[in-house]
Amino acid sequence: MNKNVWEKYSEEKTKAMEKFCDGYKDFLSNHKTERECTLFAAELAKSNGFIDLSDAIKQNKKLKAGDKVFAINMNKSILLAVVGKKDMAEGINFVGSHLDSPRLDIKATPIYENNELCLVDTHYYGGIKTYQWTAIPLAIHGTVAKKDGKVINFVFGEGDGACVGITDILPHLDPNRQNPKVKGEDLNLLVGSKPDTSVEKDKYKNNIIKILNANNIDEEDLFSAELEVVPSGKARDFGLDKSMVLGYGQDDKVCAYSSLMAFMEVKNPEKTAVCLLVDKEEIGSVGATGMQSKFFENVIAEIMNLCGNYSELNMRRALNKSKMLSSDVTAGYDPNYPTPMNENTEAHLGRGISFNKYTGSRGKYDANDANPEFIAKLRAELDKKEIYFQATEMGKVDAGGGGTIAYIMANYGMEVIDAGVPVLSMHAPWEVTSKVDIYESYLCYRAFYDLV
Repeated sequence: MNKNVWEKYSEEKTKAMEKFCDGYKDFLSNHKTERECTLFAAELAKSNGFIDLSDAIKQNKKLKAGDKVFAINMNKSILLAVVGKKDMAEGINFVGSHLDSPRLDIKATPIYENNELCLVDTHYYGGIKTYQWTAIPLAIHGTVAKKDGKVINFVFGEGDGACVGITDILPHLDPNRQNPKVKGEDLNLLVGSKPDTSVEKDKYKNNIIKILNANNIDEEDLFSAELEVVPSGKARDFGLDKSMVLGYGQDDKVCAYSSLMAFMEVKNPEKTAVCLLVDKEEIGSVGATGMQSKFFENVIAEIMNLCGNYSELNMRRALNKSKMLSSDVTAGYDPNYPTPMNENTEAHLGRGISFNKYTGSRGKYDANDANPEFIAKLRAELDKKEIYFQATEMGKVDAGGGGTIAYIMANYGMEVIDAGVPVLSMHAPWEVTSKVDIYESYLCYRAFYDLV
């Protein structure tokens, strides 16, 4: 505890860690939206013997210990389960992460032209610093649903080709350049400057519309589209020593990937194990795909029913006796910005997975506060398996705070604690994590799934 993990790694473990992080970087580079991550998880699950729960329900398949199922919610969240030897009413081991990350969403009627330039209106999603999204290459990822039922997946701006972006004012004309004041309504995406000479009006906008038409997308289709503006480019090693990872969306895809890959190794657990990857955490876990929806509860009920032991009372008992790691990131101590942080209690890069006993803000408002007996059980298990962890908080007492899905799951009466990877530059377009923290988190999640 509180030791730098790099000092403890053998050559063999370092190689395993580097291999794991290579896979993680590839995942980050190619899966920047919730839909892309959900599809990745589903395909990985199928290749590892999981079956779609909807198919199991149609076939009235009786589930037994060792059976593996998954359920997708609106293509933006997914629950995966391996049925345990014990009755589910004795409790379930959950690891839950979120797939959404701060970004810009394209509005429903977004395209306009101004002074011979074509722009697209956006609405930021989650907690961002608006000025960080200007003057960097951006890409568009998303889905367009047409009236005839056809769904078009759209990606523009990745690789070595063209990209889009949001311009910034030159410092010579900006008296506030040392104190950026970019407003959300100013985050207008520049997408074109070439006219369509075949028309007299809206030449610049019309040229962009023609490009969309060539992809079978009409302007009206943007009303039934979900298009996300994200940083363009791949995740990569960070630092002269290549000890860290730089990438977009590590909050919370670093925990989602680590918990998912650990879950693929679960074979025949004593207790039913569940990996839960959800949407909308960055805006309060709301909506049909957020943690506050009934999706999670409904799927658990369906699994219990196929196991032959469903009743409302049994499900309530199962959730009440369950344990959960809310696998979400926390702020890493940054010596460039020490004022809002307490060096002694902050998470540090390189010290392993971070456990936040409580979250929330100020006097622990809106917090989940983990029970000491549960923490002691985790400590014993991690120490036994030589998995490195640190006990942390996020910022000084009155400096701010943050929330996760932990308090929502704790409402069922289950034991819950936040456990995730420390991040530098959290919520910026490009975030930084330590490779050893990523790997120790994977090892921690793997151990937790088998906890009895």
